[in-house]
Amino acid sequence: FLYQMDDEDTLLPRKLQAALEQALERKNELINQDSDSDSDDECNTLNGLVSEVFIRFFVETVGHYSLFLTQNEKGERAFQREAFRKSVASKSIRRFLEVFMESQMFAGFIQDRELRKCRAKGLFEQRVEQYLEELPDTEQSGVNKFLRGLGKEN
Repeated sequence: FLYQMDDEDTLLPRKLQAALEQALERKNELINQDSDSDSDDECNTLNGLVSEVFIRFFVETVGHYSLFLTQNEKGERAFQREAFRKSVASKSIRRFLEVFMESQMFAGFIQDRELRKCRAKGLFEQRVEQYLEELPDTEQSGVNKFLRGLGKEN
């Protein structure tokens, strides 16, 4: 079931919302073009495409999280929440983060990162690194300045 809470247009930054909607509409067009065939491979491909849309969204909004994981003398990692949120140049993304950072999804994501023993790169970290490599230097401003060094640690 799909419920509308009437705050959908206020939570997401307009530019990111438009990009997300546009990408999902393109995926929907692919589904409609291939509606005659229901093969598992095509469904898996479409599921992968939709997943990539959301991964990209989160890369652009929270990909700089690792810069705000600090380690104390006991070796425990802690997330610097306010510094993370305030590091974003865009006011609309900061407003989104204010709400999103209170979600169970974000809390679980950060807790997982705080408790990780190894620094292996997961899919999200790989996508963050790819995103930064694709950006021209002229576009690396705001959050992107923070993201440049992400994933370069061993």
